[in-house]
Amino acid sequence: MTDEQAMWRVQMQDDHVAFARLLERWQGPIRNLCARMTGDVHRGEDIAQEAFARVFAKRKEFRPEAKFSTWLWRIALNLCYDELRRRTRRNECSLSAERSDEEVSAEKLSEEPAPDQRLVSGEECELVRQALVHLPEIQRAALVLRYCDGLKLREIAEILQIPETTAASRIAAGLSQITRVLEPQLGKKTN
Repeated sequence: MTDEQAMWRVQMQDDHVAFARLLERWQGPIRNLCARMTGDVHRGEDIAQEAFARVFAKRKEFRPEAKFSTWLWRIALNLCYDELRRRTRRNECSLSAERSDEEVSAEKLSEEPAPDQRLVSGEECELVRQALVHLPEIQRAALVLRYCDGLKLREIAEILQIPETTAASRIAAGLSQITRVLEPQLGKKTN
């Protein structure tokens, strides 16, 4: 069953089994997106749960001709944007020791790299994560969707509701900005 067929069943029949199938398939990618967008793993999990609650609550608004994944990504990104705006208004930052992307991914891996490789990789991931959090929302979203979630330019444009050329320019600008931030830090590590 495709995502669109499952969502149709959720929409028309309140099919909880079909919804559970969608949740199982998309929970990891949406949780990762939210964690990367907010820079906080725990808040990212909360926002991902909120995204799925919103999908179910707004199931009657889903258009059958639409692609489910695009609709879901958009809902999750909007919730992330809302959280980032709230945080900016309150001038908040996370006080918890957050797990790096590598640690989150390591839970899923059966083969772990050597401890020294994990340390270097973990430090680099942390530097990238910190730099990513400081990018403007629009560039961060484009980079996360492209490089963390592996989406194609066309899909990113659909999700962000912008032309492909704009998505490409946001990715390029984000890469340029993150490179400027990381170059001095990563250059120190190799010397």
